Amino acid sequence: MSETIVAKVIYDRGDYRTAGELPAVGSKAPDIMLVNTKLQNVSLANWSGMRKIMNIFVSIDTSICAKSVVEFNKLGEGLDDVAMLMISYDLPFAHSRFLKENKLDNVVGLSAIRHAGFGENYGVQIVEGPLAGMFSRAVVVLDENNTVVHREHIEDISKEPDYEAAFRSLGLSTGE
Repeated sequence: MSETIVAKVIYDRGDYRTAGELPAVGSKAPDIMLVNTKLQNVSLANWSGMRKIMNIFVSIDTSICAKSVVEFNKLGEGLDDVAMLMISYDLPFAHSRFLKENKLDNVVGLSAIRHAGFGENYGVQIVEGPLAGMFSRAVVVLDENNTVVHREHIEDISKEPDYEAAFRSLGLSTGE
């Protein structure tokens, strides 16, 4: 099986490749099979009819990834029709601990630990270097029909995503 290398990530002064590419704007998003903090399998159908912001990251236990989860939680306040999906390879227990410790209730922690394929289907699977097997930082925004309306690959994983662009793609504002 040959893999298409499309992007790179910058980590600890090194450049590392990822396989695949983010789903194109206007395309139907690949379905997901992930595990929530209650150890239940979930797919996009769990948020049927809702718009979705998928914050994909390396680990909830890194400062910039944690900061992005907290920021998406803050920005998601009062948005009952937008599912804020925080996705990594972290165990569901780590997501649960982090959400509880930080009193976050506007985001959903999701783990790819049980099901293969998410990283490749979304073009975020790091294929070399010290983070091999983990996900690069990205944001993918879906409308209520699971059509991709925004995508952002954050090459330098020490940087935050463009929150305003993600919300603007749904006709919303962060107020910034």
